[in-house]
Amino acid sequence: MRLHSVNRLKGTITVPGDKSISHRSIMLAALAEGRSEITGFLEGADCLSTISCFQKLGIEIQTEKGSGTVRVCGRGLHGLTAPSDTLDTGNSGTTIRLLSGILAAQPFSSRLTGDASIQRRPMKRIMEPLTQMGADIRSEAGNGCAPLRIQGAPLSGIHYTSKVASAQVKSAILLAGLYAQGPTSVTEPFLSRNHSEIMLKLFGADISSEGTTATIRPGAALWARSIQIPGDISSAAYFIAAGAIVPGSEILIRSVGINPTRDGILKAAQSMGADITLENIRTDDGEPTADILIRSSSLHGTTLGGSLIPTLIDELPVIAVMAAYAEGTTVIKDAAELKVKESDRIKVMTENLRAMGCDVEAADDGMIIHGGKPLHGAVIDTHTDHRVAMSFAVAALQAEGDTKLLGAECIDISYPEFYRDLESLCR
Repeated sequence: MRLHSVNRLKGTITVPGDKSISHRSIMLAALAEGRSEITGFLEGADCLSTISCFQKLGIEIQTEKGSGTVRVCGRGLHGLTAPSDTLDTGNSGTTIRLLSGILAAQPFSSRLTGDASIQRRPMKRIMEPLTQMGADIRSEAGNGCAPLRIQGAPLSGIHYTSKVASAQVKSAILLAGLYAQGPTSVTEPFLSRNHSEIMLKLFGADISSEGTTATIRPGAALWARSIQIPGDISSAAYFIAAGAIVPGSEILIRSVGINPTRDGILKAAQSMGADITLENIRTDDGEPTADILIRSSSLHGTTLGGSLIPTLIDELPVIAVMAAYAEGTTVIKDAAELKVKESDRIKVMTENLRAMGCDVEAADDGMIIHGGKPLHGAVIDTHTDHRVAMSFAVAALQAEGDTKLLGAECIDISYPEFYRDLESLCR
């Protein structure tokens, strides 16, 4: 993909459905009694991996391609059947980690794997708490990574104190807790995204939260329901950044989820001076939603760290791009988790920003970006990381000369229509 600078961005777009909520809607609908209808579903490769896995587990799932509508015929908490083949989770960390929590309690064995990226990502963070609950889960290579072998076993509730604020870790434990003897609690150092807690409650689970601790009690059946999925704020983030960076721009992004455990991109952008207005604020199925209006802005440096980081961890690559165009220095800290995403995002972002002429330093837990220096086009190695690819598509919009993205098609993981939507705003 070759990109070049643009004069301005104008228009209205609707970004795809929230990826995190899309995954969870399939999982909980499969474990519920009856037929659920999901609208606004993200038809990206990651979420399609979740559908494929549950179909292999005996769940009937009907999709209407291009419509965002999915119908799931749930079979209840104990209705899954043994898969005849390996469960391939593709590039999806959410699929493999959350599904491991469910499979740990099933009366059959299963094998999970994924692509080369998944086979490098750390799975000990779920294996350890699930093992404490009584799960029989092991890494085939003995390195704490996929492929994973799971032999279902009776589980007991635990109170787990997580070292990281991770919604995937928390959710894997809570989903296992649906089947455990006694309550299961997870306490995090900071509150990670809480889509699982919201959706579990919607489907009828006995779950509560206090501070950074979530507790689930087994025994309650889950019941089918309709789910409307809001637009993904992680996908909206690229247009928030683009609208702020490109002079004369004004972009309206409709029906975006603004869950406070996910809205860190809004806080970070506003702390950098971005002109953002929220309109038509409402709540759909427990998830706050709004239209986001972004206008071109004069950006300045800021410091991002602490409890804010879990609310914008996936948006940090594009925030780094905003920082490159901002006057002054931006410090991103407490974000070592970036190293174990689809790529080592600290390393990949630093190398590629330098290739475009940015003054940036890598740190053990983030980056230091000295912004305001003009950027130029470059050849960008995305490392097949969808968030890196979209971030540098945004960086190219005000860079001198052409920018070439290698592996640009990796955006299909979360936002297949990204380039089309971006082009629609180039007026």
